[in-house]
Amino acid sequence: MNQSTQSSKKQRIVIVGGGTAGWLTAAIVAAKHNIAVGECGLDITLVESSDIPTVGVGEGTWPTMRNTLKDIGLSEKEVFRRCSAAFKQGGKFVNWVKEEGDYYYHPFTVPLGYGRVEMAPYVGNIAEFANATNFQQHVCERNMAPRTLNEEEYSSAQSNYAYHLDAGAFADLLKEFSKNQLGVNHKVATVERVHATSSEHIQSITLNDGSTLEADLFVDCSGFRSLLLGETLGEAVVSTDDVLFNNSAIALHVPYEDDFEIKPYTQATAQEAGWIWDIGLSSRRGVGHVYSTDYTNDARAEEVLRQYVGDEKGELNARIIRFNSGYKKRIWKGNCIGVGLSAGFVEPLEATALMLIEISARFIAEQMPLPVSAMPIVSQRFNKQMQYRWQRIIDFLKLHYIFNQRSEPYWVANRDPKSIPDSLKEDLEIWKYRGPKIADFSAAIELFPAASYQYVLYGMGFSPDFSLQSHFYTERQLADKVIQQNQLITQQKLSSLPNHRDYIEQWLAS
Repeated sequence: MNQSTQSSKKQRIVIVGGGTAGWLTAAIVAAKHNIAVGECGLDITLVESSDIPTVGVGEGTWPTMRNTLKDIGLSEKEVFRRCSAAFKQGGKFVNWVKEEGDYYYHPFTVPLGYGRVEMAPYVGNIAEFANATNFQQHVCERNMAPRTLNEEEYSSAQSNYAYHLDAGAFADLLKEFSKNQLGVNHKVATVERVHATSSEHIQSITLNDGSTLEADLFVDCSGFRSLLLGETLGEAVVSTDDVLFNNSAIALHVPYEDDFEIKPYTQATAQEAGWIWDIGLSSRRGVGHVYSTDYTNDARAEEVLRQYVGDEKGELNARIIRFNSGYKKRIWKGNCIGVGLSAGFVEPLEATALMLIEISARFIAEQMPLPVSAMPIVSQRFNKQMQYRWQRIIDFLKLHYIFNQRSEPYWVANRDPKSIPDSLKEDLEIWKYRGPKIADFSAAIELFPAASYQYVLYGMGFSPDFSLQSHFYTERQLADKVIQQNQLITQQKLSSLPNHRDYIEQWLAS
C-alpha cells in the first residue's frame, strides 16, 4: 500500500459496551472529529448487547461535565428534561469527624482570594474555612440554584457547578444523540469471541450474528468484566483494597414526598461501617450505602440504609453492587484502551467515575487518527498520566477518612497509618506547618486543586501550625478584606438566587 492510499484510509475505532462509558466516549470522540460530516479520518462503531444490564455506579458528576456536554452539542435544558437532572454545587460530608452533629462542605467554587492570599492562617476557626472564604455553602444550605433565570445555558459566572443525573436516562440520551446527530455506527450484538494475535494486540471480534469487526483501536467499555483489557489481554489490576476498604454498595430509588426540596449538593453521611450517598434528582432521590463487608454484612448495611430513608418496612427495591477498589496497571495496552469500569473503580465519594471517562475519551479524541508506529509512545504517555491520576484520586479519597474521631472498628482502621499511602503521608508532613498550596499541585493533569484539599482538611479540623513560617503571613488587612467581601457576596447571592426546585421547574417550562 502506498503512502497516499494509507493516509486516505479511515482508522476504525470499535467500542465494546454501551452504557454511560461507551456512549459518552463515542459522543466525545465523534463530536471532536465532526464524524457526521464524513470527511474526517475516523470511523466509530459501538457494539452493545441487548441482554447485559449496565451498572449505574453513581449519578453525580464533576464540573468538567458542563463543558463536555456543551462541546458534544447537547442542549443543557434537554439534558435536564430527559435525565431528571439537577444542579450539584459540591459535597456535604456529615458525621465524618464525630459520630453525630458535625458536617463540612467541599464546594465547587474556589475560595475567594485563591491565588492571591493564603486565607487559612487568618481564619479564626479553621473548621469554618469554607464559610469564611466561600458563599457556596450558604447557597447549598438554602437549597438555591447556582444561577438566575436570565442567564444562558451552561453559564457558570455565578457559581461553579456540576450535575446530578439519572445514569440510565443519560446513557439513552447519549446513544440517541450519537447515532442521529454525531454519526456513530451502532450494532446490537453480543461478542462471542475476541481474536488476539498476542497479549498486546486484538485483531478482531466475532459477534453472535456471525459478523466480524476489525479495528485500529478497540475501546473496552464492558464494565467490571473487562472483556478485552482484562479477560483477553490479561492486564493486571493494581488493588487499593488496603487503602480504601469499601467493597459493596446497596442502592435505592427514593420517591419524593409531596412538598420537597431538591438538594443542590451530594450529601455523604458517615455510618458505622461506611457511608450513605444522597443525591437529589428532579424526579426522585438516589440513595445508597457504600460499606465494607469486613466490618458489617449485607443485612445490617441494608437495615442502616432503610432506616436512613425511613423505609423500615422494606417497600423500596434494593440493589447490591459488588466491587473491588483498584485500576489496571496499563489502561491502554497495545491497540486496546479501557474506559470506565473496565479500567478501574473506586467508591463514588467524589464522583470521579464519569470524570475519568471524560478524560480518557478526550485523550482518544485528541490523539486519533494515529500512525501505528506512534501508538506505543502515545499509550505509554497515557498510562503514565492515568497512573498518576489514579494515585491522586486514591490519596484524595483516603484524606476524607484519616482525621475521623469515631469509635467504630471501621473508622479506627481507616485512620491506621498503615492504610495511608506514603505519597499522602509525605504531603501531610509538609501541610502540618503550612497547609496545601497551589504550588503543591502544579502538574497540568491534576484532578483536584489545592482548594479541594483545603476544604476537606480544614473542614475536618486539621489545623496547621503556621507559626514556623509566620513571617510569610503578613497580609492580615487583605485577608480581612477578602472575608468581608465574601460576606457581602454571600448576602447578594442569598437575596438574588432562586430556589433550586423552583428554578428547574420554571426553566423547563419556558
